[in-house]
Amino acid sequence: MKIIGLTGGIGSGKSTILKWFEKNGIPCFESDAVGRKLINTELKAQVVEKFGIEICNPKGKLDRNLLAKKVFKNPKLLESLNNIIHPEVLKAFNNFKYKHRKSPIILKETAILIESGAYKLCDIIILIKAPKQIRINRVKRRDGLNVKDILERMKHQWSDTKKEKYADYIIENTSLDTMYEKAKEIIEKIKNNY
Repeated sequence: MKIIGLTGGIGSGKSTILKWFEKNGIPCFESDAVGRKLINTELKAQVVEKFGIEICNPKGKLDRNLLAKKVFKNPKLLESLNNIIHPEVLKAFNNFKYKHRKSPIILKETAILIESGAYKLCDIIILIKAPKQIRINRVKRRDGLNVKDILERMKHQWSDTKKEKYADYIIENTSLDTMYEKAKEIIEKIKNNY
């Protein structure tokens, strides 16, 4: 089994290309989505204990925007949150790997794949990139965040230039057609090389 690691900064298009890989028969593990689910279920008590009940909305669900504002302004709090979430996401990924053990290729999407060291568990790294302004516009539309908050989050991720050193393949996401064409080319190369 080949494990493809897919990474890219906020707003680069990871979720979009992930859906393309899924449609093309590759089992995909979306770390960010799994982490979001976990903090509102089995990890909720730990997160509330660490960050206080005030990070919950009136219905008792974690307010992800409020939590993000707290952690992205304080690297120590971000590290604490990651220390709660990452081990559980890794367990979930190991279960996913086992479930798909007969698949020749699986894909693991993680925003901080390289920064966290998780890239070491992958055989191939794909970096998806997009111009900064396009990324900002996408995140504004998708999450309703203001530019200041988006830039704060970007600040905690490595630059594309720094990530490129770890990437086996790079996909430029400036148009869907060229992005999908490049993804198809990469998958064909990977399939032909194992």
